[in-house]
Amino acid sequence: MARQPRLTVAAYPHHVIQRGNDRQPIVRDDADRERLLALWQEHAQNFKVAIHAYVIMDNHFHLLLTPETNEGLPQMMQAVGRAYVRYFNLRHRRTGTLWEGRYRSNLIETERYLLACMVYIDLNPVRAGMVAQPVDFKWSSHRHCIGQVNDPWLKPHALFWGLGNTPFAREAAYAELVQTGLVQREKDQLTQSALSGWALGSADFVEGLQQATLRRLVPGKAGRPFKKRLD
Repeated sequence: MARQPRLTVAAYPHHVIQRGNDRQPIVRDDADRERLLALWQEHAQNFKVAIHAYVIMDNHFHLLLTPETNEGLPQMMQAVGRAYVRYFNLRHRRTGTLWEGRYRSNLIETERYLLACMVYIDLNPVRAGMVAQPVDFKWSSHRHCIGQVNDPWLKPHALFWGLGNTPFAREAAYAELVQTGLVQREKDQLTQSALSGWALGSADFVEGLQQATLRRLVPGKAGRPFKKRLD
């Protein structure tokens, strides 16, 4: 069965996952992490993509972003992927592929899942047992979102701004969301929807989004299509 084309629609938030080939490391030290951040910053600006949240794990990364155009996200990811692999292979004296195929991505319903996706991304290092608290992990957007560091290239979504009338209020409200965490069902939804490419949201959201694309947005029913018997 042919794989479905990746879905990108301008002005909608997208959750992106990119894994290392065979779950191998995509970063070996902080210099690699800094290079990846610099490439995101450069090409997000070049292709008009707003990055709201990120985390760099050892063998994969997550991004939450909104492209201004339908072409912006794939163009950005292609540019970053190619430049980073050239850098990584040259620096570490290796050859061959680094990524596990294409990046995975899906659209998410803003009001229902955007803040949950930010929390999900921030809690990745905690779930992996790398740190006890997300604030202890340097390579994510969490410390920016709670006001401990300033990453000016990150673009807070309007829903994040709506958490409070002042920076302190927003940061405190978001920190509380992260401390509350997610239920397992939300974690599973965010993971599986990104890996499968299906849109994540309510029935009304999917129905409205379907008008913007010919691509199917949710899984079809299992089994073969029913064929009417000819007498």
